[in-house]
Amino acid sequence: MSIGIWWILLIGIAIASYAVQSNLKRKFKKYSKVNVGVTGADVARRMLAEHGITDVQVTSTRGHLTDHYNPQNKTVNLSEGVYNSTSVAAVAVAAHECGHALQHAESYAPLKLRSALVPAVSFSSKWVTWLLLGGLVLINTFPQLLLMGIVLYAITTIFSFVTLPVEIDASVRATNWLRESGLTSGDTQTMAVSALRSAAYTYVVAAVASLATLLYYILIFTRTR
Repeated sequence: MSIGIWWILLIGIAIASYAVQSNLKRKFKKYSKVNVGVTGADVARRMLAEHGITDVQVTSTRGHLTDHYNPQNKTVNLSEGVYNSTSVAAVAVAAHECGHALQHAESYAPLKLRSALVPAVSFSSKWVTWLLLGGLVLINTFPQLLLMGIVLYAITTIFSFVTLPVEIDASVRATNWLRESGLTSGDTQTMAVSALRSAAYTYVVAAVASLATLLYYILIFTRTR
């Protein structure tokens, strides 16, 4: 496959990524107006308690869509818009982050693998851009530099694909619990599933984009051999 075709593919993926992100923002904006009568913080605490998890704290963090679970200090960190909101979007996000806490408590294998890759990914993110750029500039005199960049980029690509089952499983745990708890039903359950599914698509597109970019650099490298 020619480099030109790869460029077309990468542009197509970039367009798909933009479309997925726009769809996610649209859905969360829409579902943020649907009230379910309980805050994201309350949902998180209840979900943790019902699963017997007593050593995880639920905290509020600044920013928009900054929600995350920190396995290092065992905290479910919810953005202010989720922590205090009673919308179906907020409770879905809160339950999703608690899904990661459940994974941690159960030693869920993909989560353990992702956590193990974090140090390597952190190292890679510091150097990969410089190695790739330098490798492209010196492709004819020092191709090994590009190869080193490809190796580091491969680590981030692997991390992207390992992330997929972690995020999808957390969303499944979240929507199942919301339904079983009675906090969502009918239309609100459909909205919660739709919101988290749209969020999952962003990880899928990111993983595909990372793989396509990795193959693009590999193609460039092999053409110098």
